[in-house]
Amino acid sequence: MTMTHAANWFSSAALGLLRVAAISPTLRVADVGFNTRATIAALEAARGQGCALAVCPELGLTGYTCGDLFRQSSLMEAAQAGLLEIAEAVGRIGISAVVGLPVPVDGRVFNCAAFVSSGRVLGLVPKTYLPNYNEFYEQRWFSPARFATAQHVTLDGQPVPFGTDLLFAAEDMPDCVIGIEICEDLWAVEPPSGAMARAGATVLLNLSASPEQLGKVDYRRELVRQQSARCIAAYLYAGSGSGESTTDVVYSGHALVSENGNLLAETERFHFDTQAAIADLDLQRLRHDRWLNTTYFAAGGAHAFRTLSFRLGDAHADILQRELRRPLTQTPFVPSDRAARAKHCREIFAIQSTGLAKRLAHTGARKVTIGVSGGLDSTLALLVAARAFDKLGLPREGIVGITMPGFGTTRRTRSNAWALMQALGVTAREVPIHAAVGQHFADIGHDPNRHDVTYENAQARERTQILMDVANQIGGFVVGTGDLSELALGWATFNGDHMSMYHVNAGVPKTLVRYLVDWCADEEFAGETSRVLRDISASPITPELLPLKDGHLQQETEATIGPYVLHDFFLFYHVRYGYPPRKVFYLARQAFKGADDQLGHTYDDAEILKWLDVFYTRFFAQQFKRNAMPDGPKVGSVALSPRGDWRMPSDAQSALWRDEVAAIRQALAIPEV
Repeated sequence: MTMTHAANWFSSAALGLLRVAAISPTLRVADVGFNTRATIAALEAARGQGCALAVCPELGLTGYTCGDLFRQSSLMEAAQAGLLEIAEAVGRIGISAVVGLPVPVDGRVFNCAAFVSSGRVLGLVPKTYLPNYNEFYEQRWFSPARFATAQHVTLDGQPVPFGTDLLFAAEDMPDCVIGIEICEDLWAVEPPSGAMARAGATVLLNLSASPEQLGKVDYRRELVRQQSARCIAAYLYAGSGSGESTTDVVYSGHALVSENGNLLAETERFHFDTQAAIADLDLQRLRHDRWLNTTYFAAGGAHAFRTLSFRLGDAHADILQRELRRPLTQTPFVPSDRAARAKHCREIFAIQSTGLAKRLAHTGARKVTIGVSGGLDSTLALLVAARAFDKLGLPREGIVGITMPGFGTTRRTRSNAWALMQALGVTAREVPIHAAVGQHFADIGHDPNRHDVTYENAQARERTQILMDVANQIGGFVVGTGDLSELALGWATFNGDHMSMYHVNAGVPKTLVRYLVDWCADEEFAGETSRVLRDISASPITPELLPLKDGHLQQETEATIGPYVLHDFFLFYHVRYGYPPRKVFYLARQAFKGADDQLGHTYDDAEILKWLDVFYTRFFAQQFKRNAMPDGPKVGSVALSPRGDWRMPSDAQSALWRDEVAAIRQALAIPEV
């Protein structure tokens, strides 16, 4: 592979990233010359920040509040001249844009959006719904789109497609198809953008002039966000600015960029200078979610659309070094905002405990066994069990927590296991496994000084046997403790800690487990329980299977398989969005490249590629464990149950993914570590 080929992998088109701007330019009412110049300047500034597409407000060339001046031919002629000037400018600037102006057609005047690209006006879209209530009197000056009879209008001697049935498809970015609606169209019972999205539009643009009133901003923001979610699309909303007439109302210049329900960017309101909301849209993410949603096209496509082609121009530019303009966190499973994280934890804990409570009620069991190691995963499972028993009014003594010290058990984890069980009021037992495992080594002829996979797995399976057999003794079942990250990497002993009767942590990734335990210490439990939970949260992640050396651990999981913060990042984007390795690598280097990141995790390109290769290797090789995993509750958008979200053959090959990782390393001259 050549460097050129690798650069193509990291182009906007290859990564599906489109930088856009929703702009509210500075404005003077009826001063078309000024507004034209302001619009061009705003587009130049947007292009200077890497934007390939921009949308401006409704009737932005004239101002929305011109009133009866819309009946003046001078204003109409100036607006068309301004449009042609902007069209010429975008060809020079290298951006595609949508601007608003009044357009006379066959004796009527329409409130239109004009799509301009490559120096030309490619199409004109009239407004479908005209408000004529309260402060709005649009039907006094304009006709709704349904009254249009022409499919083309003549502009500067050239025919230009005209109608609400226009879509604009980028030749150089196949996932970019643009649909346009205007202000009130979004507020209607059935916005035109719904039909556009079903017809394939992934980027929806709204040119708006929405005056402010108390509480309206929240409604508007939610309307935009919800429409983007309903359409599984990006939605750009550009509102008229404070330069509009304030005779009776005030405009704020509110512009928003939303993508499938997530607000990516918005402007500050009530400024007189130009404001722009800029963000990178992820069109591959939208495409993937449409593939997954089998009801998306269920309504059918009753509307027929004309699709006009255009070129974005820089879709193949290398963006590897460009800062990403969209929210990106090192921990996609964990909200960065403390209040949002607490809400997240509260919901997950309720799902886990309700799932276990239902299984207890269904089986009639009043007792369970659970292995308590003093580590994070078993701690969370024990807390879930305690809450499930509380929900059902069952005494916590029915939870039989068993700590099973072995060759690698530390004083700290053993002490914490006992302290937690006593603080929670569960039945606590200790069953050391040294003798049983030693006898097993003798039975199968294994040298106990050989610390290999047999040495480790024998301990895990002995512990599982104890839990299963004690569960039989008490008439209960085993509650599993392993988490989603361990399932993804296969970091569990098959038919050992991999197995249980109900797997309460199956949907919880490792990076979230610690936060859940901390949240439980803050909100769900108090006193001694809270104190113990905090010490457990501060403990290193280890299976404690190798003998201690001078009382200290020889084994930490992340030193062997890699940092969980990276693996959870890889897991999220591999499973949730189906991204190829180049996209996962690009996002990871954006998230982990600087020491000033929110969590302080920093990894260079070589480390990211090393552990990405490990991730693909293990994820594919360990599917057989997931295919035999026990029941457990899904808690988030990434789940690996073979009965639910993830169905993959155990013998699928990882070569396609690993080869791309190797090719990236070679092409970018990144050394192996």
